Amino acid sequence: MALDLGRRFADAGHELALVGGPVRDALLGRLGDDLDLTTDARPEQVLELVRDWADAVWDVGIAFGTVGLRKGDHKLEITTYRAEAYDRESRKPDVHYGTSLADDLGRRDFTVNAMAVRLPGLELVDLHGGIDDLRSGILRTPGTPESSFSDDPLRMMRAARFASSLGFEVAPEVVTAMTAMCGRLAIVSAERVRDELVKLVLGEHPRAGLALLVSTGLAELVLPELPALVLEVDEHHRHKDVYEHTLTVLEQAMDLETSHDPRSGPDFVLRFAALMHDVGKPRTRKFESDGGVSFHHHEMVGARITRKRMQTLRFPNDITDEVSLLVELHLRFHGYGDGDWTDSAVRRYVRDSGAQLARLHKLTRADCTTRNRRKAEKLASTYDGLEERIERLSAQEELDSIRPALDGNAIMAILGISPGREVGQAYSHLLELRLDHGPMSEDQAAAELRAWWAARGPALPPPS
Repeated sequence: MALDLGRRFADAGHELALVGGPVRDALLGRLGDDLDLTTDARPEQVLELVRDWADAVWDVGIAFGTVGLRKGDHKLEITTYRAEAYDRESRKPDVHYGTSLADDLGRRDFTVNAMAVRLPGLELVDLHGGIDDLRSGILRTPGTPESSFSDDPLRMMRAARFASSLGFEVAPEVVTAMTAMCGRLAIVSAERVRDELVKLVLGEHPRAGLALLVSTGLAELVLPELPALVLEVDEHHRHKDVYEHTLTVLEQAMDLETSHDPRSGPDFVLRFAALMHDVGKPRTRKFESDGGVSFHHHEMVGARITRKRMQTLRFPNDITDEVSLLVELHLRFHGYGDGDWTDSAVRRYVRDSGAQLARLHKLTRADCTTRNRRKAEKLASTYDGLEERIERLSAQEELDSIRPALDGNAIMAILGISPGREVGQAYSHLLELRLDHGPMSEDQAAAELRAWWAARGPALPPPS
């Protein structure tokens, strides 16, 4: 397919080359279905060349010189040779078209991404030692890091992302430049920063990427809650290193990602909840009179902090809701004690976690980082018992869809009332009874509803 496209461009007098990530990944033996190509043809010329060749074409990125297309199962992006740099006050790159493949490669972020394969001749172009760096597992820039990061400050985030996804070491001079220039990231849009953070968190080695963000100061702009976890440990070590604990919980959560479905892949919601689960601790830490340290209600504070951070980074509302809920509920299990919860408490645990129950199971288990083997085994056994109770009750009561026996229409018919606040109050009362006592028939629910209504006494007149 690529050769065919290359011949089409060559016949029209234009250059075409496979470039960047696909070349790197092909050399690593993991080429995917998304291909990036570069050309001397201008976007309007690219459109003419591919319109009757591709199965679909889109031009949403044409302002930046990129034409997207689909051919069979492959997605391709063809970008005109270009140079882009940020104005010091701008959040958007100022795009200029380049004139040669060599110039284009010299402006790319890292040497391992600055290789190309000319089409249709299949000539490998490696002008900056990308293969050697790929073999050595190191991230360097084609030119000076300062020049590269000045062209696009987001590349500092990409360095951390590639440390996570590739497991590569970042060259010392690159780290030095990241540290000195971290403030430049402020001009990059929240959406672009968010996208790089997501890729970092979903990498195979997120600890390495996150540690790089913290050590260079980039985390202060992207995720300041993370370096804030590096709490000063008192001389008697009366609480854990929250930062190290958090990274360990993240890694343990990753190990559990496939526990409910072996086919599942990296789970951003679970991983980010693990990363944020203790962000409320710095604000709630208190040294008690008996010498202990407490973090009362840090899960509630942490949920609010998490929501605010994710909104700042422009995360979709549904993902923000899911992560925040997991942070809020991550300590709920510890009220289970030795397994003495009532069925009502188990029902509420399931009801409150909703669609996040499977993730909550994994996060709660991952949150155990004690080195005391007996304590860890007891916690695991207790949680095994809770999961078994949930399965047993679910089989009996359909816990995943807990609702009263009567809906709003039935409530209005029985009580002879119109839509209004009282219908919602009646429904909430019946739901509480359902949670406390389990399923009941419609007749039982109607009797309870009438008793509740009678006990309320005469309705008060509305305020004047």
